[in-house]
Formats: sequence, C-alpha cells, structure tokens
Amino acid sequence: MTVMLEAPDVAHVSGRSRPAPPAWLVVALACAGQFLVVLDVSVVNVALPSIRADLGMSGTGLQWVVNAYSIAFAGFMLLGGRAGDLYGRKRMFLVGLGLFTGASLAGGLAEGGGQLLLARAAQGLGAAVLAPATLTIVTSAVPEGPARARAIATWTAVGAGGGAAGGFFGGLLVDTLSWRWVLLINVPVGAVVLLGSLLWLTESRAGDGRRLDLPGALLVTGGLAVLAYGISQTEASGWTAAATLVPLAVGAALVAAFLLVESRTAAPLMPLGLLRVRAVASANAAMFLSGSALFCTWYFITLYAQNVLGYSPLDAGLSMLPSSLAIVLGSKLAPRLMRRLGARHVAVLGTVVALTGYAWQSTMTADGRYVTSIMIPGILMMLGAGLASTPLASLATSGAAPGEAGLVSGLINTSRTMGGSLGLAVLSTVAAARTGGEISSVALTEGYALAFRAGTAVLAGAVVLMVVWLPRRVSAGEGGAGDRGTAGGGG
Repeated sequence: MTVMLEAPDVAHVSGRSRPAPPAWLVVALACAGQFLVVLDVSVVNVALPSIRADLGMSGTGLQWVVNAYSIAFAGFMLLGGRAGDLYGRKRMFLVGLGLFTGASLAGGLAEGGGQLLLARAAQGLGAAVLAPATLTIVTSAVPEGPARARAIATWTAVGAGGGAAGGFFGGLLVDTLSWRWVLLINVPVGAVVLLGSLLWLTESRAGDGRRLDLPGALLVTGGLAVLAYGISQTEASGWTAAATLVPLAVGAALVAAFLLVESRTAAPLMPLGLLRVRAVASANAAMFLSGSALFCTWYFITLYAQNVLGYSPLDAGLSMLPSSLAIVLGSKLAPRLMRRLGARHVAVLGTVVALTGYAWQSTMTADGRYVTSIMIPGILMMLGAGLASTPLASLATSGAAPGEAGLVSGLINTSRTMGGSLGLAVLSTVAAARTGGEISSVALTEGYALAFRAGTAVLAGAVVLMVVWLPRRVSAGEGGAGDRGTAGGGG
C-alpha cells in the first residue's frame, strides 16, 4: 500500500486578522530568496583554489563542492514544489531559507572537506524547498495579467542577477576576506529575509486536503539525484565509463519507476496529465534545452578570461558586469514586448539573440580583446536569456491550475537546473576532447570555442522547438495566459 503523509486541512490564506502586505513587499521578499539560491550556484567557483589550499581537499573532492549543491538542488526540486502546494508556500519558504542559511553558516565554519560537502548538500536541499516557493509566492500575490508578467520579470531578473553576480562577489570576497565569506555572507542576508518573511508574508496553499506522495517523492528525488551524479562523472570519466553508465542507468530506472507509481496512485506527486498541457510541457522542454546551453555561458567565459587572457578572479568577475546588467535589462523588457508580440514570439526572439551571441563567442581567439571577445557577445547572450526566460516561466505557470502552481514552479527550476547540468557536462566534454590534454592558450581557446559552437547548435534546436510547440493562442495582454488544456484554468 502506498504510504503518504497527510496535509492538514487549511484555508487558502491565513493571517486574516491583519491586512495583507503590499504586493511589492511580497515580491521583494520572494526575489531576495531567489537571489540567494541562484547566487550560490556560481559564487563558490572562484573560491575553489583557496578552499583546496585551506582544507587540503583532493581534486575529486573539490569537484563535489559544486556538485553536492547542484545535485541536491535538482534532485529535491519537485518535492519542494509539491510540499509548498500542500503544506503552505510561506511555511516552505521559511523552512527552505532557514535550512539554507544554517547550512551556509556550517559551510563557512567547516574545518574539513567532509563537513563542507555535507553543508553544501544541505544548502542544495534548502534551495530546492525554497526556490519553487519563491515563484509561487510571486504569482499568488499578483493577479494574472500584465502586473503578474512584470512581477515574474522582476523575479527572473533578480535570479539572473544572482547568477551573474556570483563571479564578481565571489572574487571580491576571496580577494578581500577569505573563501569562507562566499558562504558566510548568506547568513546575515538570510536572517533579514527570514525576519521580514515571518512578519509580512501570509500563508497560502492548495487547501484541497490532498496528501504528499512519499513513494513518488523518493523515487523522483533519487532518480534525479543519481542521474545528476552520473552526469557529473562524465567530465572526469567520459560517457562510456562504468562510473558514468551505471548511475545513469539506475537513475533512468528510478525515473521509470516513478512514472509507473504516478500512473497508479490516487494522489500523485506529479499528475501525468499535467504534461499533456501544451503550455506546461512545451515551456519546460524549451527551458531545458535553452538552459543546457545558457547555463554554461559564464563558466566558459570565466575559464577563458583566467586561463587564456590572464585575468584575476576579481577581474574576471568585473568583466561580466555588462552581461549581468544585460540579463536584468532583458528580463525587464520582456513583459512590455509580451504585451505587443505575445509570449511565444518573445521567447523565440530572446533565444535568437542569445544564439547570435553564442555564434559570436565561438570566434574567440587566444589574443582576443575584452570588448569584442567577452563584452559584446556576453551582452547578446545574456540579453537573450533574460528576454526568453520570462515568457517561458509565464507560459508554464499560466497553464497550470492554482493547486499545481508550486509543482509547476519546481518543474521549471528542475528543467533549468537539470538542463544546465547536462549541458555543462556535455559541453565540457566537447571542449576537453578538442583540447586533447594540452594547456596552451591556443589549445584551450579552441576547446572553449568548440563548446560555444555546440551551444549555438543547441540554441538553434531550441528555436525550432519553440516555433513548433509553444502555444500560439496566447493573450498578449496577459503575457502568457492561454492554452491551459486540461489543467483546469487558473490565475
């Protein structure tokens, strides 16, 4: 018999004894949580050499400083989204942020590599609970229509800014303080956001008495985590090694078992019918495919800047500031364009702009200049990413019923993260194969350039997918509502 955890019966919104906080304050708190989550994906990268020197970690152990976070983040995302629907978005926001903040403190104070890896995994788990709640809180606080599109754009811009700022803040903190502060900086910020959320956020949830499907949750979490582990092994072991193939096969089997359980249980973690909703399925597929290329942008640019052009960590972070501003600009422009062109056309436009930047970046040379080899192509890539992300998120959430909002939010983040993990593994393998073990500037540049050419092809495929599959009947005024199919409406 399926064992489930029952959610208590609650009203849709609690805290009725006091007036609801202004929407801008709710959006600001949710965006602050999202900023921390995305920032931590990239901020640690520039601190890795210092971490290795201080804690005496091996090369493999150092790799897991990044992987422990990303695997836990991707693996628990769907569970975090569904838990928010059933047990309350505010509650899960607070639980996730509290765990993330506490784990940041533990990581910053770690005295050994094992402690640091455990703290990074706990950070990823907290982020997986927190991230879906942030988008659901935003969409619940703002009525569907242009205002919601603007709120989602703000959420996208802040999250994108967090990823963009990671390299800069990481380099600054390592150069001026120590590597520990790339984690410790989360503690005061997290504490302030926790306090504000306790005071001003109101509770909301599906409120339909459904239960949390624990077997399904364990299967999908284990499946995604093992798949992510297998993907992370490709760069070190290659695609044909047992260390890669075995976890990939086990992960695929667990995901298949999850789909079987979900087709038979009365209260599934992820109703499979949701994937028959065109807006949800197509937007997530597009997010997965485009994210598999765009997630890698700063990774390869940072390596090119430091390993080929000789930039310091701080200089490399500073070199990406224009592209950081570009992704924020793209996210803020997207709602205006969506009202005129529709969400589908803006998503395609943004991806084409990013594709142009990727093609330009693939022409890099070992003696490249900053303006033409980093700044301009970086601006195009990130401007396009900002333009595309907002309509895709808007399409997916508008295609779901209110009770599925947290699940769809988790699914969007899972698509982005898993796509990025897979894309980084594949493109890193492509670059390494072209380099052939050489460490000269010319060889490294040729490897990075080939990775960007492969990313250009991936983005071209994403454009085709969007043109063919994204819903055509979208209300431009709402910026993404439409074609809800069997999801039962929403908003």
